[in-house]
Amino acid sequence: MIEFIIIVESRADAETARKLAERVLVETVDWLEPELLPYLFRWSGLDPGTDYSCWSDIKDIMQRAKASGLPIPKFLGHRKRGPLKADGAATLKILNLIRVLQLKKSRPDENSRSLRAVLFIRDLDNQPERREGIEQARAEQIHQSPQLEIIIGAANRMREAWVLNGFIASNPEEVQTLEAIRKQLPFDPCEESHRLRSNSREEPERIRNPKVVLEELTGGNWSREQQCWEETSLELLRQRGRYTGLTDYLNEIEKRLIPVLLELSTEAKD
Repeated sequence: MIEFIIIVESRADAETARKLAERVLVETVDWLEPELLPYLFRWSGLDPGTDYSCWSDIKDIMQRAKASGLPIPKFLGHRKRGPLKADGAATLKILNLIRVLQLKKSRPDENSRSLRAVLFIRDLDNQPERREGIEQARAEQIHQSPQLEIIIGAANRMREAWVLNGFIASNPEEVQTLEAIRKQLPFDPCEESHRLRSNSREEPERIRNPKVVLEELTGGNWSREQQCWEETSLELLRQRGRYTGLTDYLNEIEKRLIPVLLELSTEAKD
């Protein structure tokens, strides 16, 4: 089975990023039905049998991989193009591990894995250099063999801003809550969620914390949150997500992951 590796900060990030990617695939490829997806590929973490990997666990994953005897090349910190920015080094280490696993596939055994793409999902948290570091690592590895598609999803400032982009009030209570928040800010937190820059849960800044605003609008209900990225049209998500990184992520899926899927389809026909 073909695998798409996904690197995230939490399970919530993984569920959001995966569902959005699947929606782009299904709504863009005319022959693709949602029920076909499990037969074409699976979402994975770096460890075999896992659904995703977290950035915070990368060090332990690398140590386990080395202890298992995988010949992972030594990471070189000094580079001709200048130092890597935040997350650049971690991204390169992950890519090095995936390359080793891909080469192992060329000498197949019962543990072989077919890795065709990796998604790096990261909250920027007011640190745009995180995306820049991941982009530096991608630029170094994008043309190496075996082929690996490298996709970036950088949320400005965090995943909750993407979820707010998809929030549409669905009953009088939600309409009232949203209107009250608009008056306090004063702007629409769903159309301009990138303007919610606070980390505080204390007054008066708490209303500018995207986590707080999302909790107030959804009542902390996970199912209500899911509706925001599963049911809101991709067109509206692209429109509202221009400054939160959501539009860029959806475009990356369309540009980089769909060709992998189409290639798989061609290989299957041959």
